[in-house]
Amino acid sequence: MENNTGMKSLLIERAQVEDAAIILNLQKLAYLSEAEIYNNKSIPPLTQTLEEIRAEFDNQIFLKALIDERIVGSVRAYQTEGTCHIGRLVVHPKFQNRGIGSRLMNEIEGAFEKAKRLELFTGDNSERNLYLYHKLGYREFRRKNFQDSFVLVFLEKDR
Repeated sequence: MENNTGMKSLLIERAQVEDAAIILNLQKLAYLSEAEIYNNKSIPPLTQTLEEIRAEFDNQIFLKALIDERIVGSVRAYQTEGTCHIGRLVVHPKFQNRGIGSRLMNEIEGAFEKAKRLELFTGDNSERNLYLYHKLGYREFRRKNFQDSFVLVFLEKDR
């Protein structure tokens, strides 16, 4: 059965620490386009180690998007003081612009249904990311310089 992604079987489920290496490789592949936008290959998603991502499984929920049992997307989040902090939404470049990122965002938001507020950030020149987050109801509330190379845009959504 096809869904709105035009693919036969998109499944979103909770990732396990055993998925960490695949998710890290996907993250590095997906963030190459961000590195090119900012001419900066030292951004944290590209320098993260396998040990670091494995450690994040201890205090964050990771979701994975699967097509025919292959991980093609991921997102992670954790909650503190009523705020769900969402990070590292990634979709394999060959599968972008098919609704997978939106599905991952909807699922991660649903996993934190008790959070009163949702927060995330992206770079100020990441037009596709900003478009997606605005479309999903997020609004900018703060900007912060990052490593003198670009500006992070913090977005939020209240419930």
